Amino acid sequence: MSKFEIPYLIDVFSTLGQQLCSPDGELSHIIQNECHYNAWFTPDNVEHAVQSIGRMLNRNDLQTWLSKYPIEPHEAKNIGLVLAGNIPLVGFHDVLSVLVSGNIALIKASSQDSRLVMQVLKRLVAIEPAFAERFKFTGRLENFDAVIATGSNNTSRYFEYYFGKVPHIIRKNRNSIAVLTGKETDEQLKALGHDIFDYFGLGCRNVSKLFVPKGYNFEPFFEAIESYKNVIHHHKYNNNYDYNKSLYLVNRDKHLDNGFLLLKEDKGMTSPLAVLFYEYYESIDSLSDLLENEKGNIQCVVTAAAATATTASAIVGFGQSQQPALWDYADGVDTMDFLTKL
Repeated sequence: MSKFEIPYLIDVFSTLGQQLCSPDGELSHIIQNECHYNAWFTPDNVEHAVQSIGRMLNRNDLQTWLSKYPIEPHEAKNIGLVLAGNIPLVGFHDVLSVLVSGNIALIKASSQDSRLVMQVLKRLVAIEPAFAERFKFTGRLENFDAVIATGSNNTSRYFEYYFGKVPHIIRKNRNSIAVLTGKETDEQLKALGHDIFDYFGLGCRNVSKLFVPKGYNFEPFFEAIESYKNVIHHHKYNNNYDYNKSLYLVNRDKHLDNGFLLLKEDKGMTSPLAVLFYEYYESIDSLSDLLENEKGNIQCVVTAAAATATTASAIVGFGQSQQPALWDYADGVDTMDFLTKL
């Protein structure tokens, strides 16, 4: 069997997944010490990210995912990857996609996250040494046949300028939202806390805004998320909370405050850290029209209101926004389809 045929790829990456589900040795050491390089990468958050990828790399999902694409022997292309570093291992799926599609990953890792990515790939090479020739870390992308770059709205213009002449996927800022009806259970609202607070809300799949019906009572929501109150003890999160609270008080901006999260009525999609925007809607139908117009800014929608599925954004259940499957592509752009058609 070829080392790059689907059955073998499934064997290799499911083995990697098993290791990531129970991190030990050097990886365990890195998990405990990443906070010294990036204060947002707490041991709990890093371990959560590593184990989430481990669960994602299960044999059944790998089979389902890879069976959709024509992965056949071909001359490998050099794929430049500009990885984000806002949450731990956020760029791993791009690396994975390049490797399983039979190409070579030229990785420009974020300084915030390079140690983790390197360690996971070191584990991969220990399982199958042939992959050592399939990726390279670099400070400057050169000699690439295609590019996948993730950044902000500002850096996307830079990416378009430098990479626009080759096949590319360029990602900009996105945020995720939750649509509530007022009929959610306490368990659903507690799970929503994960969508808001996992990774301190720094990911594009974190909920930054709530859409609620007119007259919505926020008390059950605040009671349900009380278990996340320890987030305020993280000094950087606390600094953001204090800063935004001070701004709202000085400017006399109406807001809600439970001691660790600020809620502010705002039509914007991107809320500051430690702040959750909210907006009232008249009906699910009218909201669906609004979300359709905003689909280019929305990564996923957390809701149990099925009617919102008319949007092009991914619909996920409560507590699931930061648990993507292999086929949950960023911005809804099928990375594997892009790579296998080069």
